Amino acid sequence: MLTKPHLQLNRATDITSELLQKMNITCLILDVDNTLCLKKGKIILDGVKAWIEKMQKAGIKLIILSNAKKNRMDGIAKGFGLPFVALGLKPLTLGYKRAAKRMGENIKNCAIVGDQLLTDILGGNLAGCKTILVCPVELETSFGFKIKRGIERKLLKKYNMKFDF
Repeated sequence: MLTKPHLQLNRATDITSELLQKMNITCLILDVDNTLCLKKGKIILDGVKAWIEKMQKAGIKLIILSNAKKNRMDGIAKGFGLPFVALGLKPLTLGYKRAAKRMGENIKNCAIVGDQLLTDILGGNLAGCKTILVCPVELETSFGFKIKRGIERKLLKKYNMKFDF
């Protein structure tokens, strides 16, 4: 089941260093939109910056992986103070592997944190890292996203997992 996450939480900020230690995760590969921020990176979610600092103090490496172009990611990543991989081509595995390599980590010790089964989770499972699904903070309104979220709801129901969107 390539679209089934290893773990499901409400928000990225619910992830603790203790939880990651139990899962042998030393590096988090982070999605941005609807995971760490809203409105294409313009609004950082409450508590995210403090959570990032807490993870870093605990020795967890963090890197952003996005399908967006480099020029868009430059400003967003600077706002978080994190390195990034742009044009990640999720769900293809290349971006995940590039992120792990850039952080000097084995992909098996990494986890992707994202809000989409068909990109973040599918790609992470294909790449061989752990996968953590978080609830989307804001539902997208485009026709394509409505279809995608409908498919995700059906998959989560099949996996006996919650879907609050």
